[in-house]
Amino acid sequence: MLVIFQSAFFDVAIAEQHAVTLAAGMATQGVKPIVAIYSTFLQRGYDQLIHDVALQNLDVMFAIDRAGLVGEDGATHAGVFDLGFLRCVPNMVIAAPKDENECYHLLNTCYEYPGCTAVRYPRGTGTGADIEQPAQTYEIGEAVVESVLGKADAPYKLALLAFGTMVATAQQAAKSLINNDTALDCQIQVVNMRWVKPLDTAMLETLLAQGVTHIATLEEHMIMGGAGSAVNEYLLNESAAFKQSRPAIANIGIPDRFIAHGSQAEQLADCGLDVAGVIKQLKMLLS
Repeated sequence: MLVIFQSAFFDVAIAEQHAVTLAAGMATQGVKPIVAIYSTFLQRGYDQLIHDVALQNLDVMFAIDRAGLVGEDGATHAGVFDLGFLRCVPNMVIAAPKDENECYHLLNTCYEYPGCTAVRYPRGTGTGADIEQPAQTYEIGEAVVESVLGKADAPYKLALLAFGTMVATAQQAAKSLINNDTALDCQIQVVNMRWVKPLDTAMLETLLAQGVTHIATLEEHMIMGGAGSAVNEYLLNESAAFKQSRPAIANIGIPDRFIAHGSQAEQLADCGLDVAGVIKQLKMLLS
């Protein structure tokens, strides 16, 4: 683990609790630290994150590597719990970039934000997206519609709410459904949610106003307590429009079990998070 500020790096080795509290101490002295840490190792510094950083709303950014499935690193290193244990903490802002370009801009956005933030990104290489210079500052909590496919007057309107790495998978699944399934009379919107907390509730209300009949959330994280759960909580507890329209909902993510050792592709397929698995689950939702 590294704690970074300005041009200095503090390698704390496997002292995760110390890394988080060190960053908190720096923040009290007007320094903006970045805690670069694996998702699975942040679990060990959770108490410090809550009491030393978030409780005081200190200006600390967490750069969370190995978020999601990690292939040959094994189940001990799988970063599949961070959204669940972070989004319940007050003062936290959580970003989930779709590719390396968006990661670059979200890291900049969260660094410029005066508070406690986290950017989660996966193990391995990126998608090959070009890095756009200079760094941008995104609107906190604002999602982006990536594509709208199918006929506007289709009887079924499906919104795919994709978080982080699942945006590309959602795009491929949507294109396959529209182009290859002639029996499917559906319009599909793919939404890059970009932020897990704060959630873009205005986007959710817009989709409901447009008459979506089905909603699917997609995330490379445990279903229980994850980003899809955040969507469910808002719709069920706070959205008056949802109570009137009642679209069908499916949460697509990692099931309630530890995922066996294998390549990332094998693990995604095992969880139904590859393109074929997502298509299968979306067809079940629409049936």
